[in-house]
Amino acid sequence: MVRPTQHVRPGRTPAPLLSAATVLLVRDSTELSRPGIEVLMTRRSMSASFAPGAYVFPGGGIEPSDHNSHAHSTHRPQQSDTHLTQALAAIRESFEELGVLLARRADGHWVDDADIATLDRHAPLAVQCAARGWVLAGADVWVLAHWITDRDLPKRFDVPFLIARMPEHQTPVADEREQFEPQWVRPADALARHQAGDFFMIYPTVKTLERLGAHPNAQSLLDACALSDEPLWTSCPRAGRLGGRESRHMEHEAPFGELALVCPDGQVDHPLDWQSQHAVPLLRHVQRLSAPNPGVMTGPGTNSYIVGDPESGHVVIDPGPDEPEHIDRLWRLCGASLRAIVCTHSHPDHAPGAARLQALCAHRPPILGLSSAATARAHSRFTPDREWRDGETLVLSGHEHTHTLRAVHTPGHAANHLCVLIEEDGLLFSGDHILNGSTTVIDPPDGNMDDYLNSLDKLDALCARWGVHFILPAHGHVMGDWPRSADHPSSPEHGGARAAIAQLKAHRLAREAKVARAMAALPQGGPEDWVKLAYADVPERLWPVAMRSLLAHVQRIQSSHPSSP
Repeated sequence: MVRPTQHVRPGRTPAPLLSAATVLLVRDSTELSRPGIEVLMTRRSMSASFAPGAYVFPGGGIEPSDHNSHAHSTHRPQQSDTHLTQALAAIRESFEELGVLLARRADGHWVDDADIATLDRHAPLAVQCAARGWVLAGADVWVLAHWITDRDLPKRFDVPFLIARMPEHQTPVADEREQFEPQWVRPADALARHQAGDFFMIYPTVKTLERLGAHPNAQSLLDACALSDEPLWTSCPRAGRLGGRESRHMEHEAPFGELALVCPDGQVDHPLDWQSQHAVPLLRHVQRLSAPNPGVMTGPGTNSYIVGDPESGHVVIDPGPDEPEHIDRLWRLCGASLRAIVCTHSHPDHAPGAARLQALCAHRPPILGLSSAATARAHSRFTPDREWRDGETLVLSGHEHTHTLRAVHTPGHAANHLCVLIEEDGLLFSGDHILNGSTTVIDPPDGNMDDYLNSLDKLDALCARWGVHFILPAHGHVMGDWPRSADHPSSPEHGGARAAIAQLKAHRLAREAKVARAMAALPQGGPEDWVKLAYADVPERLWPVAMRSLLAHVQRIQSSHPSSP
């Protein structure tokens, strides 16, 4: 894990988490011309301590009575006691706030408005139901999602978003104290109104409604939740600055890992905008300067990383293209403290700037890397001053901190590709082997799919050994997450780096299966035919690039099954 002394921002203690439960009451649209899901929402009081004036789903804090009401509720065999307690809290809150009651009479039918009118919203619910022979419908409440409030907010909740079908013959009536204006809305309409500024919602509500759009009706959504007693997703978002404004992101979004690295305690001040004029501090000993070479193959540009500090000296990883202004900026950031220049591989957006950067330094720091293989294309020929072999280390030492950089040979994207590990912090600089938001091209003959997948396994073992949780790619934001914790209980036990590697390998193998099916479907065809099937989910304009990786998959398939076409 990253040394606490290396964080740029001073640590802070996020507010403690409070247990709560929220329920989405859903039904099918009553408009025949506009089929789909409708969800019950209500406006919070303007004096509420959390999200005043926001449109929300009914819910609230979990109380001791919710733990003690299990005997008065139905219970699915696979439903945990925790989830049943949460369901009972949501049932109680929806009754107190909106007069909606998920309970059944002794004959199994839902209670209706006439039944509910006999109850006191301010008296214990379970006791009142038991006196009438009713049973709370905990078994009819499913887990949809699990949200943990962002670390930057002064009041935080650990809250499941539950889901249940709205009982017939019930009409929501707000308590006019905590909740107002109950209304049925289609998710798309609520999102459009929010965008227009007349239906304010907080981030988890917005993101939950966005995901409901994937389901054509209420039953489809309930069926998806019924497949497991676990949430469909879990998230504790993070926020940075984009275009000068606050920008929140979930775990699957590109900036999330960078925010986890740079602002671990939820500080909302890290800029996410891409620019090439200034270096971006990621840690006290790691800066990123992006080259001004954005494009289809380079994303926002090639990331040059400056590792170290003035006392220990610096190493530049991937100086990038031979772009004079970019190289000059790198030189000004390091100056006489530049100890070495590392090229992860010999492609033209990574290595050519090394010679210019070296020439600017009077002491001529060595250029390290691996020489390009004979299979490299003409524009990717490279010979370092010194071969930096697999497992060799480069140590930057100061009075306070030592930074040990280890070379990791990872052929696949290129035969001479290296990744770099900082041992003390468990940071992996992945070059082009692992990218944020896209998959790297494997271009034979210098690229090799079998080598690429084997290198992923090698990196996975390395991440396990050194506790790597963050990957710093040559294109895109930092990738990563944190290990399983009380703040994020569903996070992979092995942390974000290994999870990213596993997901990438699964994606590659899934693509290879598509290539194999395309080859089987068109045995007399060729790459131009197979790419249309295997990469049907990729824009056609990218097929010429995709065909390079397709050829790498074909070679791997044919080497494993010589009889393949």
